[in-house]
Amino acid sequence: MNDIDILLVKESIFDNNNERASLLRDELKKKKLFFVNVMSSPGAGKTTTLISLIKKLEDRYNIAVMEADIDSDFDAKRIKSETKARVIQLHTGGMCHLDSDMTRQGMEKMGIEGIDLCFLENIGNLVCPAEFDTGAHLNMVILSVPEGDDKPVKYPLMFQVADFVLINKIDTLPIFDFNIEECSRVILKRNPNAKIFKVSALKDEGIDILANEFVRRMEK
Repeated sequence: MNDIDILLVKESIFDNNNERASLLRDELKKKKLFFVNVMSSPGAGKTTTLISLIKKLEDRYNIAVMEADIDSDFDAKRIKSETKARVIQLHTGGMCHLDSDMTRQGMEKMGIEGIDLCFLENIGNLVCPAEFDTGAHLNMVILSVPEGDDKPVKYPLMFQVADFVLINKIDTLPIFDFNIEECSRVILKRNPNAKIFKVSALKDEGIDILANEFVRRMEK
């Protein structure tokens, strides 16, 4: 049941990634497929958040997930075993990001016919993934409380390209020195259009609000 298709994706040799990303985005829109690029540092809770979110949405939409890792398939197996989503594992061969052609390779191998919502769980890294347009309609960045509230200052581009910012693991706020109000202020100063969600994927806090926003975005 947990067998996962694995694809070694290759970085595009072309230098016009933004143009190719825009083309992919338009193609997916015509197919009525909403594509979401999920980014964070390692351990912020991308996979757990996706599982919790997918469970809220999978009875309403056909969902697919492309799991990007340098070499493992652990997270892909988790998602396949815990949700109804179609899943493929993308191996980047050591690269710390995906570009739009790598995304396209994954979608072509996995198959997107009949899919309404596709997530790309990008490589865990707050630097490289923010620099490459994957062709997504929405960029979702996850920042966890244990990482510290200074990350939007240290890695500004990641938060500037974000449409959604999830402050995850809020159940640990009593333990860590994390000023959630100041962190939110800094994010919005750099990116006034970002929508901030306070969640705990593990405790299923705030995920209903996030799921409702996905429904609103997809059906408007």
